[in-house]
Amino acid sequence: MIFKKAAEDVNVTFEDQQKINKFARNTNRMSELKDEIEAKKKSLQNLEDASDDLMMCEDDAMLIPYQIGDVFISHSQEETQEMLEAGKVTNQTLCVYVCCA
Repeated sequence: MIFKKAAEDVNVTFEDQQKINKFARNTNRMSELKDEIEAKKKSLQNLEDASDDLMMCEDDAMLIPYQIGDVFISHSQEETQEMLEAGKVTNQTLCVYVCCA
């Protein structure tokens, strides 16, 4: 039977270690960016769904609760629609920024 020897101490040069560290940092950053992109896409989809649901609302006088941080603030349908559109633009801008970073 042939037994393979366990890996002995391997000498790693300083330059090689720097390359390994840079690769690990870049891989970690890429993973974080992918997660951030997915979160932004989900948020954008939620805004689009809310906008579509708001268009189906027939009562223009009804106040619509809109979440800002941890608080819900009631606005008219028109104001809420404007806020949703602004949120979509902001989210799309952030998505483009994250994709290009």
